[in-house]
Amino acid sequence: MRAVWSFWSRPFLAQKGWAWRTPLHHLLAWGLSVGAASRHYPDTLLVTDRYGKGLLVDTLGLSFANVSTELERLREADPDWWALGKLIAYGMQDRPFVHIDTDAFLWKPLPPEVVEAPVFAQCPEYFPRLQRRTLDIERSFRNSSTQLPMEWRWAVSRDDDFIREENCGIIGGNRVDFLRYYAETAADLALRPEHARAWSGCAKSNTVIEQFFLAACVDFYRFHPDSPYRGVRTRYLFPSWDDASNPTNATRAGFTHLLGDAKSHPLVGRRMEARVRREDHAYFRRCENVAARI
Repeated sequence: MRAVWSFWSRPFLAQKGWAWRTPLHHLLAWGLSVGAASRHYPDTLLVTDRYGKGLLVDTLGLSFANVSTELERLREADPDWWALGKLIAYGMQDRPFVHIDTDAFLWKPLPPEVVEAPVFAQCPEYFPRLQRRTLDIERSFRNSSTQLPMEWRWAVSRDDDFIREENCGIIGGNRVDFLRYYAETAADLALRPEHARAWSGCAKSNTVIEQFFLAACVDFYRFHPDSPYRGVRTRYLFPSWDDASNPTNATRAGFTHLLGDAKSHPLVGRRMEARVRREDHAYFRRCENVAARI
């Protein structure tokens, strides 16, 4: 299985998305995330742009089996869409893969039942079906006479109290054809010029187009009798959000995901600094020197 990371530099430089406590901690996290997972999955790939390659590979010296600068195609894209780099990376894959967020750390290999799944993700998340962010998007698209993808429309039409999202701290699987279709459709939803008017009327929600739309595609095609993706399903490293948030379960799984505000917590920052100093002091010094110039 290939281990994949993505880094689109524009949101990083514009400070979009969930911010690290300092640029130093962001760079330290790269070393920890790549170092941990590459011990189990040596076929590694970085999908980035020219700035990202210069920063992570040429300057910091991170080692990947392969590096792609495919994200140069996003140089004119709105950095508010910080998940676009991830979606492009998913859609590029031609073999079973795991994409790992920079704030996610695989201290142990993934269990076989996850690795062998058609699609896998960190855990499911459930939100009220009438949550404001999806309703606002649907209303804005309707007002601009623009249609959302059929999988989206089907998912929100169901008579359920909750909708599901797939937490993509890790995401991957063996059905790369399905994952490519999902990722390309999600990226088009954000990037197509004819959608610009609709997005101008609502907040851009990266987790909705990445995580909700993945769940919508899985559910739509899993039982669709004429679909080439019939039978696709999602396996999870953790069966629920509560399980994923339980430190004992995370330790047992050998997995850490620094969600949301955890990335800016002072204690987390100090522990990262101590670990990288201890394990790779030269890398720590390079990160210090680079962070001072960002």
